[in-house]
Amino acid sequence: MSICYISFFFLFFFSMMNFLMVIYFIMNNKVIFMEWELISFNSMNIVMSILLDWMSFLFMMFVSLISSSVIYYSKSYMSSEMNLNRFILLVLLFILSMILLIISPNIISILLGWDGLGLVSYCLVIYYQNMKSYNAGMLTALSNRIGDVFILMIISWMMNYGSWNYIFYLNFMVNDLEMLIISILVIIAAMTKSAQIPFSSWLPAAMAAPTPVSALVHSSTLVTAGVYLLIRFNMLLLDMFFLKLLLLFSGLTMMMAGISANYEFDLKKIIALSTLSQLGLMMSILSMGLVDLAFFHLLTHAMFKALLFMCAGVIIHLMSDNQDIRLMGGLSFFIPLTSLCMNISNLALCGIPFLAGFYSKDLILEMVMMSNLNILIFFLYYFSTGLTMFYTVRLLMYLLLNDLNLMSVYNLYDEDYIMLKSMFMLLFMSVITGSMLMWLIFSIPYMIYLSLNLKLMVLYVSFMGMLMGYLISNMKIYSLNKFLMTYKMSLFMSMMWFMPNLSTYGLSYNFLNFSQLLSKNIDMGWSEIYSGQGIYMIMKKYSIFYNYMQMNNMKIYLFSFILWMMMMMFLMIILN
Repeated sequence: MSICYISFFFLFFFSMMNFLMVIYFIMNNKVIFMEWELISFNSMNIVMSILLDWMSFLFMMFVSLISSSVIYYSKSYMSSEMNLNRFILLVLLFILSMILLIISPNIISILLGWDGLGLVSYCLVIYYQNMKSYNAGMLTALSNRIGDVFILMIISWMMNYGSWNYIFYLNFMVNDLEMLIISILVIIAAMTKSAQIPFSSWLPAAMAAPTPVSALVHSSTLVTAGVYLLIRFNMLLLDMFFLKLLLLFSGLTMMMAGISANYEFDLKKIIALSTLSQLGLMMSILSMGLVDLAFFHLLTHAMFKALLFMCAGVIIHLMSDNQDIRLMGGLSFFIPLTSLCMNISNLALCGIPFLAGFYSKDLILEMVMMSNLNILIFFLYYFSTGLTMFYTVRLLMYLLLNDLNLMSVYNLYDEDYIMLKSMFMLLFMSVITGSMLMWLIFSIPYMIYLSLNLKLMVLYVSFMGMLMGYLISNMKIYSLNKFLMTYKMSLFMSMMWFMPNLSTYGLSYNFLNFSQLLSKNIDMGWSEIYSGQGIYMIMKKYSIFYNYMQMNNMKIYLFSFILWMMMMMFLMIILN
């Protein structure tokens, strides 16, 4: 039995066990906290802690369910791969890092999971070894290192408290200055991991990884780590100026990703930008203090986004490894089952009623209406919701309805049953997850009082987005299309507001040049002269001198000097 099947069965069984534990823990209102001491020094204890509550079990259930179907899917998708076992082991390491992050109430063990995610994601992004993958991998790793540095700063700052179990300090240290600094560091760390502006450029670049990895990374693991960290630190997110900044940045991320997805022609990048948009939604609702809603949307989103990536993987395989949506079309005639999965996951993403995404998105948008927000944030939320519909309809038009532009002789088939089985498992979950979690998470229902027009506002915006997506992908509105597709406009929008340029050519390039100068002038220059090499040369000279003395050379030298003096005196006497 191959490692694929073993991993699949183990993870699926683990997810079912987690589901039973979730129900048990919610019914009995139970929390288990375990810790054991590893090192004790200077009254500081390094302890390994585990926090098991309904939230960590529920998240672990979703991570293991999605990863089991992704590993089963990889059996077929990566069948031509020489080192399939190595790939599966890397994915398992990735899942292990995420589970360590989920169950950690301790900032040290969080760093292990956090850094494990960053390291393994680098290995997976550069899996197809070419220059583009290496560049994407470096951008991913370096962007995530910023978050790691902030976590290290939190660790050093928490030494003031005498322990790293942050879970104990959240309730009674809320107004403390030190906790304020920690909360700012946590927010910035979460923004880097969940790719909020200005750290967004790594997320579409990480599409260089194989598609099963994208399905795992962009649904429930790497990008949700930042959101989950803020959910765990939610006590600190009460009333801060930084939260208002986070709300603004996450709202802008939502809008920027939605607009960029409409200009993009790479299938995987469109789905990645849609992930970025949904992450902006989660972070913005978190910054408003609605933690359970953010967690709810995180889980529902994970299901249909993993399914969406899997469908994209099947289509890319059939299109001779081509990712340009302009070359695709008419796929609903040739691959009906994959098209079914693609359609349902896309509709769930749009928030069509009674699919998974509807329950969380509708509730979020209604809570936004009930909140005391200004017109800018209100506009960002609703405009981004319309844009979601816009790029989804555009994608469906290009993939399923337009004519196929790839080749005149083609063999499109829908009979890869390993891929289909794994996709159907997630398809079922994408339909039922929303209502299931609604009953599970919210013991007391939200009471929302709105007028009829405000209540239907979400549907108005969605239908407007759907109409615009249909018309513009069909090139019906020529004047608007001419304006939207001008060279400068489309360049600015498709380049994510020039953010990749800033993070790669701007910041990284200048920083790398600066560090090269530092290395040349300080590490290999002055510090060599005044530290390593300098001390070595001085020691060398002294050792030669001492060796000269120890070999009795001093006696010989004195004897020869006296002899020479005597000869000189003798000569002077003779000459006189």
